[in-house]
Amino acid sequence: MHLVINTLNSISSRYAPSRILSFNSAHVFKTLQLIDSEGYVSRTLLIKELGLGEGSIKTLIKHLKMQKMVTTTNKGTVMSQRGRKIFEEMSRHICAEMPVPKSTISISEYNYAILLRSLKVDIKQGVEQRDVAIKMGAKGATTLIYNEGKFLIPGSRFNALRGEKEIEKILKNSLKPINNDIIVIGSDDLSYITAELASKAAALHTLENHKHHTKMELVTN
Repeated sequence: MHLVINTLNSISSRYAPSRILSFNSAHVFKTLQLIDSEGYVSRTLLIKELGLGEGSIKTLIKHLKMQKMVTTTNKGTVMSQRGRKIFEEMSRHICAEMPVPKSTISISEYNYAILLRSLKVDIKQGVEQRDVAIKMGAKGATTLIYNEGKFLIPGSRFNALRGEKEIEKILKNSLKPINNDIIVIGSDDLSYITAELASKAAALHTLENHKHHTKMELVTN
């Protein structure tokens, strides 16, 4: 996971004296997802799916190529062997995702859930995930921990979806959570793209905390 996080951060960092970038690791991850799903992607598709301008997409592809994550062909941008390896490692932890309806825990018009698995990380009431989502331009994010059939707010023993049986059913059937899975729901009033990118950014931030936690454990042991 260290390689994954470091690579994503490198791709979404600017190279002096370049301008400040308008994309981050969430855009990078979604780009890799699109390539995995489609086989290859065009700049037009990336502009539509990422909500970025043509100049930003060109820079994003350039940075991906600099890290040997992708190559370009006549058809479009495809994933390299290195890119595939890193994407598969990310997919071990980011196991499932989906848009979800408005509810008492996802209060915006557009909401997007991501499930994180096999992480040992301290979730502090989901405040950090919410703040990351807000920085992405979204309204916020809700973080839940799945345990013994219940979706719990971090630090609470009560089922946050006890009054939302339909949402609870949707999340269980579609995300298929197991004990100690983390669910991050990004929310936005205007756009699914923003909600999705916010949830991805919050999820990747959680993965980065997992990296630091693991590193501390190694030092301690």
